[in-house]
Amino acid sequence: MFSALKTRDYRLLFSGQAISHIGDQFQLIALPWLVLTLTHDPLQLGLVLAVAGVPRAVLMLVGGAWADRHSPRKIMLISDALRFGVTALLATAILTGHAQMWMVYVLAAAFGIVGGFFMPAAEATLPRLLENDQLESGNTLMMGTNQLASFLGPVAAGVLIAAFGTASGAGSDQAASLVGIGAAFAFDALSFLASAACLAFMCRLPALNSNPDTHPLADVAAGLRYAWKSERIRWMVLILALANLLIAGPMFVGVPVLAQTRLAGGAAALGIIFSAYGLGSLAGMLGAAGLPRLSDRLFGWLVFALMIGFSATMGLLAFVSATWIVAAIMVVAGLGNGYAAIVLITSLQRMTAEEYLGRVMSLIMLAMVGLMPISQAIAGAVIRISPEVLFVGSAAGFLIVAALVMAKRSIFTVEGEHLSPAEEIALAPAV
Repeated sequence: MFSALKTRDYRLLFSGQAISHIGDQFQLIALPWLVLTLTHDPLQLGLVLAVAGVPRAVLMLVGGAWADRHSPRKIMLISDALRFGVTALLATAILTGHAQMWMVYVLAAAFGIVGGFFMPAAEATLPRLLENDQLESGNTLMMGTNQLASFLGPVAAGVLIAAFGTASGAGSDQAASLVGIGAAFAFDALSFLASAACLAFMCRLPALNSNPDTHPLADVAAGLRYAWKSERIRWMVLILALANLLIAGPMFVGVPVLAQTRLAGGAAALGIIFSAYGLGSLAGMLGAAGLPRLSDRLFGWLVFALMIGFSATMGLLAFVSATWIVAAIMVVAGLGNGYAAIVLITSLQRMTAEEYLGRVMSLIMLAMVGLMPISQAIAGAVIRISPEVLFVGSAAGFLIVAALVMAKRSIFTVEGEHLSPAEEIALAPAV
């Protein structure tokens, strides 16, 4: 499980991303609490998340082509430096009492643009640093640490914000709450600085597809043709996109509103809930690395069970009002999600030709995050009618996705399929 740590550049990448992931969890709690503190309007929260999600989705495929065309390490380094600057400025505005909603929208847009390039670059970097037999180790350590951060970070952020007061009132109460939020954003800014430092000490990682005679959009088109050739990738993208549409809004808009309006503890309860999901995902990822590999047939059934589990999770969230029950539900949901994530990502990395890694990974990231802004904006509007309508609607949608998975179970395989050299040559962009 720890074999990937023998590689120096992987250790640097791992260390920087681990610190950055912890900072991300502080922002995960601080951002919705800042918006709700300033506006008391869940629709505003949905719009902020949409402002971050739209440019990220639009630029994801271009970012994948850039990760193949340029050094992914350099892309990540510049991205971290930009996010440090933007986050530090917002933290300063919050702590000095000058925070306004337009600043939040600027941060969201900046993170969306940068994320469209950073995410494909990060996913394309790891397979180039490790041997093939180290990929499970590398993915498990990276994603497992992310989930460990998801377990520890939200609790710490929630306690930090709650320690300075609640957002339920105005005047001094709101000012106290903003101090905790500002401190959380400041920690996130420092985490980007630490990540950039680790990337700076890594060895150079040259581009693999740097043909100056092709237009970047031609590279994107070639990557799409490559992915379309595989029925497995086509259906994975569709199912991942549908699942994300059904869960992103309820999770990142509905659950914060649920914590503020129905659960005792406010921000602290929100931190506990997100941490519980992170704990379950971490356990699932560790299981993927330590347990015997499933057969293709069993893995298809696992994905089907995961969709049913998410349906049950969303349905229960419509009615429960105890934090510990919500947390327990999230642990179980995270278990299946964590296991499936490791196996799917590793399989995709193995089946993809190296020169297409950035573009194929960007397509998968697009499926995972591309519909998030739409989902979050819809959730912000629907939850105004009733939280029950939002969560029950999501539960029904997951039942439909589960039926689709059942019909296409054969696409979920552990080893994946390789395109032949002749097929790869046929799909290469024209010069």
